[in-house]
Amino acid sequence: MGSPQLGTPIAVASAISLGSPITILGHYDNSLGSSDAASQGVVYSKTIEDQPFLRPGEVLETVPGLVVTQHSGEGKANQYFLRGYNLDHGTDFTTSIDGVQTNMPTHAHGQGYSDLNDLIPELIDHIDYRKGPYFAENGDFASAGSAEVIYKKDLKQNFSSFTLGSYGYQRALVAGSTRLQSAFTNGFDTTLIDTRPKLLGALEIMHEDGPWQIKEKLQKVNGLFRLSEGNNSKGWSFDFRYYTAHWNSTDQIPLELIQSGQLGLYDTMNSSDGGQSQRTTFALERHEVSDEGYQKLQASVEHHELNLWSDFTFYEFRPQTGDQFEQLDQRNTLSIKWVKGWNGSLWGNDSTAELGGHLRFDRIHLGLFNTQNRKPLGTVSHENVDELMQSIWAQNHTTWAPWLRTITGVRADHVNMDMTAFENPQNSGLAQAGKISPKFSSVFGPWYKTEFFFNIGKGLHSNDARGVINKIDPTTNGLASQIQALSGSLGQEFGARSQPLPNFETSLAIWKLKSDPELVYSADSAIGNTTANGASMRTGIEWNNHYTLNDWLLLDADLAWTHSNYVSMNDNGQVGNQVPNAVGKVGILRAALHHMGPWSIGLENRYIGSYPLTQDGSQVAPAALISNLKIKRELDKNTTLSVDALNLFNRTYYDIAYNQDYRISAQAIVQPNGITIHPGEPRQVRLNLVINY
Repeated sequence: MGSPQLGTPIAVASAISLGSPITILGHYDNSLGSSDAASQGVVYSKTIEDQPFLRPGEVLETVPGLVVTQHSGEGKANQYFLRGYNLDHGTDFTTSIDGVQTNMPTHAHGQGYSDLNDLIPELIDHIDYRKGPYFAENGDFASAGSAEVIYKKDLKQNFSSFTLGSYGYQRALVAGSTRLQSAFTNGFDTTLIDTRPKLLGALEIMHEDGPWQIKEKLQKVNGLFRLSEGNNSKGWSFDFRYYTAHWNSTDQIPLELIQSGQLGLYDTMNSSDGGQSQRTTFALERHEVSDEGYQKLQASVEHHELNLWSDFTFYEFRPQTGDQFEQLDQRNTLSIKWVKGWNGSLWGNDSTAELGGHLRFDRIHLGLFNTQNRKPLGTVSHENVDELMQSIWAQNHTTWAPWLRTITGVRADHVNMDMTAFENPQNSGLAQAGKISPKFSSVFGPWYKTEFFFNIGKGLHSNDARGVINKIDPTTNGLASQIQALSGSLGQEFGARSQPLPNFETSLAIWKLKSDPELVYSADSAIGNTTANGASMRTGIEWNNHYTLNDWLLLDADLAWTHSNYVSMNDNGQVGNQVPNAVGKVGILRAALHHMGPWSIGLENRYIGSYPLTQDGSQVAPAALISNLKIKRELDKNTTLSVDALNLFNRTYYDIAYNQDYRISAQAIVQPNGITIHPGEPRQVRLNLVINY
């Protein structure tokens, strides 16, 4: 079912049977009748508990085909790759935590910036994921897909977790929940469930130095407070989340200096790069599901701050001082999302109609400054931006026959941008744009425990207000190339899902996704201008397999092949039509063994294929194979000791590689076609002790 995505782990048997939630225990919910597309699914907490992760954002790698890396310090948002997109920090893949979208429009470091460093994996109940622009409730930044992380409302046991690891890794997490004494029934049936409000709290403190020549000194404090009442059928929750971090970062460095021996693999070109970030979130949610329909209201207020010092070109633009720059982002965000569904009949067939709306307002203070050793030298740009995104959607889910159901929807998005430019007042101005995005899905079957899917839909992402409104280029003082406020995409998919054996689920999706041509504002840059990005076409095949052999052994095998190219040869003023940094092959083989006496083991092997760095394919980043191992032993019923071995075989690989211009010193000539890399981290071991009480 695509309609009643109410943030609870439920599977619904039909469009009008919404009042009887069924809790699914296990690793995945990719079963027959659970999805509107072959590439849609749910990952449950058991999969996350079984596997080791280098960084919090890597929990999204449980979404088949999704790759999470880093090109700089661990305190900033990750790089994401999916379906042939280098999603940068989230431009075409939207993520949320309990309904609060993490992507940020018109962000200092990148459009759609999605920072998941405040994620606490131990609190995750499940992750709902969708790929492609086929779902009416997904709007801005969701062309390639979406993932919604749903936290638990309470814990089976309170616990404390303590971790020590290589390279100065230290982490402490304390989490617990309780029922309050007074009962506010609000009409709940107290004979079926304890309806007393639940209080959940968690506090995480972490320090990490990493393998870098300049210690990262990442210091993170992360807290969550949740008050909730009710169950899957009716309930509410209030969340308060706070996160703060500061760090030194080792940005990508020239490959030529590594190969010549002038730099070590974990060296830096600028020892003063780094950042600090802070986020405070208040969120409310209320939902109700019955035989008549469903409704949900979500509202959140968020304050975000980021100061980031980076240097990717070294001495190209300012030979005397170096090219370090600071990106400043301070914003307050208000979001209100409402959805209501009505169960009924359409020409005698079970049918659900849904209407939803979303309003998001960002008040943003932005700055881009030239710096040296984090000290300001001059202002490139400095703005205040008010950005309002208004969205409404409607969709209908109808079961026409036991073997046919359809989901028809349409979404309308409208954005208003109001920018005040302080450095160059000529760049102040207004902009607005709107897009209509129709969607359609059909599901056939099941026949012989097999379903077939067809999906088609349009998607979009908003663009940086500076690129939309700027009239004067902030670095050349010439006329700026303006970009459209909203950029569109069109996706199609054929898929099948089958259960040929008990406890074995397999799915196959063949898809294509076309993105409109656009100019892209380069937020992650010292110069803050626009670059061409021609219309592109991505086609691919995804094959996902999940086999639970018995209570103690799980096997996953997920494979994705993608072909990415620009529609027009020699577009963007470059030779060829390959899309740089488009990963063509992703594979994962995962095994989990449970309760072999007191022992449990999780092993993951992830393959990331080679990808072009240039449009003509003359430079290519090598493939990577990373293996991670978790061994866990229950010392007694309340104490568990585990060991994570990350990059188990100590393979050398690149988290990311780029083709770019740079100058390695004030005396050197500019390298117009160089390669910079950020290495993956070497083998490291982390020892974790969990005490339940």
